Amino acid sequence: MPASDFCPGDILAFWYSEPMRSRWFASTPELDAEIRARHEPLWLEAAAGQLDGWKSSPEGCLALVIVLDQLPLNMFRGEAKSFSTEQQAVAACKFALARGFDKQIARDRLAFLYMPLMHSENLADQDLAVRLFEQAGLESNLRFARHHRELIRKFGRFPHRNAILGRESSPQELDYLGSKEAFLG
Repeated sequence: MPASDFCPGDILAFWYSEPMRSRWFASTPELDAEIRARHEPLWLEAAAGQLDGWKSSPEGCLALVIVLDQLPLNMFRGEAKSFSTEQQAVAACKFALARGFDKQIARDRLAFLYMPLMHSENLADQDLAVRLFEQAGLESNLRFARHHRELIRKFGRFPHRNAILGRESSPQELDYLGSKEAFLG
């Protein structure tokens, strides 16, 4: 399907389908390739701001956040490009929050609206993520949000991204990355 033929409902139907739900946090190279083949043109449109009209509704904002935040993590796994639209996703999330759209999104879908805040290397975004997951009672996500926030508090960034982004790791980050507690993305 050409990118211009997609609508927010198509993305939500795909992302929240039963086959995808079971693979959200357990992707495979085959799934990553499938997502890239199917959605890269749409992601390029979103990255260029061509899907900003989707922000006019709660479902549209959620779909845009998924396109900007989740899809590149699959499509470009292990590449710097996987984080290239992260701040656009954060902005779309905050846009939705400012309009109260999160109050209109089903609870079982809400985590992905908040997820860009948890992916951000900005401590204020991390604090907001923890607060939102707490308020929504999304306990399983809250555990990860708190962990992500602690990494940003401790290191000011996610050490597991350093190699991908060409950043030099500090001795403390290398110690952490070599530990059993390391979050590797």
